[in-house]
Amino acid sequence: MSFNYSADKNMLLNKTILITGASDGIGKVCAKTFANYGATVVLLGRDQNKLEQVYDEIEKLQPGKVIIHPLDFKTAAINDFQTLAASLNEQFNSLDGLIHNAALLGARSPIEFYPDQDWSDLMQVNVNAVFRLTQVLLPALGKSSDARIIFTSSSVGRVGRAFWGAYAVSKFAIEGLMQTLAEEVENTTGIRVNSLNPGGTRTNMRRDAYPAENPETQPSAESIMPVYLYLMSPEARTIHGQALNVRGFKAQA
Repeated sequence: MSFNYSADKNMLLNKTILITGASDGIGKVCAKTFANYGATVVLLGRDQNKLEQVYDEIEKLQPGKVIIHPLDFKTAAINDFQTLAASLNEQFNSLDGLIHNAALLGARSPIEFYPDQDWSDLMQVNVNAVFRLTQVLLPALGKSSDARIIFTSSSVGRVGRAFWGAYAVSKFAIEGLMQTLAEEVENTTGIRVNSLNPGGTRTNMRRDAYPAENPETQPSAESIMPVYLYLMSPEARTIHGQALNVRGFKAQA
């Protein structure tokens, strides 16, 4: 049974939420959904043309609720992340949400034969960039009275599975980053940190991972948005440091 959540249409009013991988898939749908509930959304992605298309879609329905910032995590250096943070500090008093959605899938190969460049690229995008972006944005998130960080996880980042290579290892790293950060900020800030495994979802990454699968057998990104909305809501303020799953998700007291 899917999780249902009825959110007030202005629940995210005056909130600023940054979403990585916002040009497609779950990231794109998160951006559109959060804007529909009042948030100003900052869209990060490597493809400027796709980001501009998402910008146009949101701007048409929610004028003034979206900005874009093209950034390729594979080539980004620390000064690129610092420039982004400085730009956000100039535009907003605080940052209320950070959704880490961008990731590479990489080769599906035994560790013994795993391509070296794929390994380096995966770790750069899926781990190093996530760490650096989080690090530079923590001061802005700390200014919010009720900020959220959601790290996108995977079932293969919680129980290892053969042939998932760098992708699985990178998601294990993300779980460790989430746990470490959650304990550090728990008693000193209003930031709440969790990881979320969306499960099989009808996205391009899922298609690439399972090319023989009928995409219609998987839920759409839109159908899992109630979980994301709930985790951004006041009701979820006590959820912290947890490895969550969309499948079987339940509201917590």
